[in-house]
Amino acid sequence: MKKILLVSLMFALPTLVSAANISAGQARSAACTVCHGAGGISAVPIYPNLRGQKEAYLYASLKAYKSGQRQGGLSVIMKAQADLLSDIEMANLAAYYASLK
Repeated sequence: MKKILLVSLMFALPTLVSAANISAGQARSAACTVCHGAGGISAVPIYPNLRGQKEAYLYASLKAYKSGQRQGGLSVIMKAQADLLSDIEMANLAAYYASLK
């Protein structure tokens, strides 16, 4: 019985952690909606849609903006936004937008 419970928890835990990350990302996404639109769909063609992007890509992009590795275009605006985020907040935002289909 304990073995079944342990195995069940091993499979459920990543889902629970992911759901918490998604919820935290959604709570933090208000600033993103100004340019990237509600639900990650931009109404302005020069701003990319975030909805459904790969989680790793979104996280790496935010890290690159924050470190100054990603430049050009509107990177000054993105760097200012990314500078306000911790690594955990970046991961949560990436999980949230990646979860949207």
